Amino acid sequence: MAGRFSFSNFFGVGDDQFDDQPVQPTQAAPQTSNHQAANTRTAPKVVPMQGGKSVNSKIALFEPKIYSDVKEIASQLLKNQAVIVNFDHVDDQMARRIVDFLTGTVFAINGEIERIGDEIFLCIPENYEVSGSTTSQFNPNSL
Repeated sequence: MAGRFSFSNFFGVGDDQFDDQPVQPTQAAPQTSNHQAANTRTAPKVVPMQGGKSVNSKIALFEPKIYSDVKEIASQLLKNQAVIVNFDHVDDQMARRIVDFLTGTVFAINGEIERIGDEIFLCIPENYEVSGSTTSQFNPNSL
C-alpha cells in the first residue's frame, strides 16, 4: 500500500477492496515499425483554445465626415476588427444612412451593432462579445 497512490485514500474514502491485490507492473507490447510510421504521419490532435479565431483583435475608431467614409469602416469590419463610430461631424440624415449601411455590413458578417452613446455606435464582428451597459441615458429619438 505504501507504493500505490489512491485518490480515494487521499480524500479519506478508503477503497479497501483493492488493498489485497498487489500492483503488477505491466509491460507495453512492442510496437511494430508500421504502427510507428503511422503515428509520425498523423497530425497531432491538439486543438487551440481560441477555436481558430484571431488572437490579434483590434478596435478601430472612426469619425466619418462624408458618406464615402463608410467604405473604410466596412473594410475594417470585414477584417474582423471592431469599430467605434462617432457621428459628431455629420448631420442626422447622413448618420442614418451610414448606420443603415453598417447595419447591413454587420448582418452579413454575423456581427452586431450597438448604440453606446448619443452619437456613438459600436460595430463588432462575430468573434467579439460585449458585456455591461452604459450608465448614461441618451436620446432615443436621435438617429
